[in-house]
Amino acid sequence: MSNLIVSPMPHIHDRITTSRIMIDVIIALVPAFIAGVLVFGPRAALVTAVCVFSCVFFEWAFQKIVKKKITINDYSAALTGLLLAFNLPVTIPLWQAVFGSLVAIILVKQLFGGLGKNFANPAITARVVMFLAFPITMTTWAVPWIISAPDALTAATPLMYLARGETATLPALWDMFLGVHGGCIGETSELALLIGGLYLVCRRIITWHAPVTFIGTVFVLTAIAGAFPVYQILSGGLFLGAIFMATDYVTTPLTKSGRIIFGIGCGALTVLIRLYGAYPEGVSISILLMNVLTPYINKATAKKALGAKPEGQIK
Repeated sequence: MSNLIVSPMPHIHDRITTSRIMIDVIIALVPAFIAGVLVFGPRAALVTAVCVFSCVFFEWAFQKIVKKKITINDYSAALTGLLLAFNLPVTIPLWQAVFGSLVAIILVKQLFGGLGKNFANPAITARVVMFLAFPITMTTWAVPWIISAPDALTAATPLMYLARGETATLPALWDMFLGVHGGCIGETSELALLIGGLYLVCRRIITWHAPVTFIGTVFVLTAIAGAFPVYQILSGGLFLGAIFMATDYVTTPLTKSGRIIFGIGCGALTVLIRLYGAYPEGVSISILLMNVLTPYINKATAKKALGAKPEGQIK
């Protein structure tokens, strides 16, 4: 009996660490980063670098000031900066990118206790705040760098064309898939995002449940509404949000059934906002709203322990 060791949970350990997960997600985003630079030019790399550096700096500075353990070596702040940059237009003023980084790290993450305690996805929340604070710069889209003409500096996104009913001006589906159209830095190339998503599934970092149901719901509902479903799923930040943000460990459901509910909810809200809202995109807001519902989804879909009685029967 003297050889027995008594210790608190967890009793089963795995070699997968937080930093390893973050590195895998960063690796999965590399194809989208390359596509963003190819489509929008060198400034895409500059905006991305500013967001990553700012997020890491704000996390380090906050933890230094409040005398908490420095956690920038878990790469979560760097990942937040990367995701934030991918949700911004390439024309965004750099000081606004820094502001968004401050919102993501300080207001959404650190003030709620740090990684694992934030109620919403930091990058998504920062994008919504920036859209409300800077509506003009957040909706100014550059013509793709690889096809831009000297007299063409800005262009509408495919979602804007769909919202206006200007379907004749929509890009070809192949260009949509490759990402040669207006949009945010990291959201236009569905090919690059799919490559990253498949990498994460193969690495068992994410499961298919939330991304597939999210994208599938948007497709089915827009098909029912006669709203060009193929263009709808290839437009905006749907693939970026579904693959990299609706799979966040902290702010999305823990169970498989919960993730399916979460994906369906995100898809339905996205379609509702896109077709009937004042803003043609709805991915960020839909994920943010479903983040708020995640605790309730977890509670409703939690598995009961074997042999446990329902709460009402416990005496």
